[in-house]
Formats: sequence, C-alpha cells, structure tokens
Amino acid sequence: MIDQKKTSVFIVDDHDMVRAGLTYFLQSFDDLELIGETNNGNKALEMIQMLNPDVVLMDLVMPGISGIEIIKAVHQSCTATKILALTSFNDKQLIFDAMHAGAIGYILKNVSIDELANAIRSAAEGKPTVNADVLQVLIEFPLKEDKTDADDFQLTNREHEVLSLIVNGLTNQKIAETLMIETSTVKSHVSNILKKLDASSRTEAAALATQLHLIKEKPDGYPSPS
Repeated sequence: MIDQKKTSVFIVDDHDMVRAGLTYFLQSFDDLELIGETNNGNKALEMIQMLNPDVVLMDLVMPGISGIEIIKAVHQSCTATKILALTSFNDKQLIFDAMHAGAIGYILKNVSIDELANAIRSAAEGKPTVNADVLQVLIEFPLKEDKTDADDFQLTNREHEVLSLIVNGLTNQKIAETLMIETSTVKSHVSNILKKLDASSRTEAAALATQLHLIKEKPDGYPSPS
C-alpha cells in the first residue's frame, strides 16, 4: 500500500500555549505533519524558505515584524507555500490586509479542530478558505473608488468562467477538467484575473467578484460548492 503524502505545516505564533495546542492538534491527523514552528516573526521567513512547508499557519498580531509583512515576503519568495492566517481578530482592515498580502485563507482561532484541519487541506490544494463571518466582512468591505462596475475590469468570457469556478473553490486542475483546457492555460487566466482585479490572492478575487456580482449564471455541468 502506497503511503499518503502528508501536508507539511509550519506554525508562526508568539504564544507558547497556542503553538503547543496546534502541535497537539496536528498529531491527531495522519495526513498533516508539523515540520517547524517559531514565535519570532523575524526568524519565520528564514525558516519557511529553508523548510518549504505546504501550509503556514500565521498569527497576524505579533511583536516586531507583523504577520502581514511576513505574508507578503513569503508570498513573493515561496510561491508554492500557502499561507493561512490564524488569528483571534475579526477586524475588517486586518482581514483585507492579509488577503491583499497573499494569504489564501483567514481562519479565526475559535474554529473546531475538524474545521481547521479541512482549512489546512484546502489551502494546500490552493483553495481559498475563510470563516463564514470573515467572508461576510470581505464582501462588505468598501470597494476601491476607481472600480465599482463589472465592466471596469474588462474580463473576457473565459476569465468570467474561470473566476466563477474560483469562487466555487475549485483548484486549477479541477477548473481545467471542468472547462476541458490545459492547467497551464488556467494558470494564465488566473494570473490575468488577479491583475485585472488588482487582487493578490484567489480569496481576495473571489470576495471582490461577489461584491460586484461579476459571476455570470453558471452553465450546466458546473459543480456546486460543497
């Protein structure tokens, strides 16, 4: 029997009790593996670059360098690593800043063990993940004044289709299968969508698409969000 590949996880949090709790939590799941941790924001980037984890659980409010700054740096230098903001703060500006910096998800620390495990798995697969209340904050966040209409973004029909599937949480591979195109083509469309929406992550793009009603009616055969 072939062993299932484990999702490697790195923790950045300045509270010892939180890191200890997360370490214990990760031991409960055979498919998740803790490969490192730190309470030091300045040391986090160096360790993440060295260990190259699949997912980073990132606290946002820490002494010294902030979680937002670390997210920006990791997003630019470790493109394969997905960052999941894990914090106690349901603050509108903090949520927006984390998404714009490149976090793939934003999870509050009061989530259940199973919810957090599923969020880590989704992040590793490239699926945006947020709490329901966090998503509501993103949807209600004030729009940029220069772009308030769907036509301002000049998305092509294919980009609208890809964006619709991003909102539904599909990975690039699943989007390629659904639209019967190459994965490399999907990546190109996603890159163009992020540029046109001025979004740094799929999660931010999905929230903006919901705000502006950019998603056209789904054609037959499109999967529904689970």
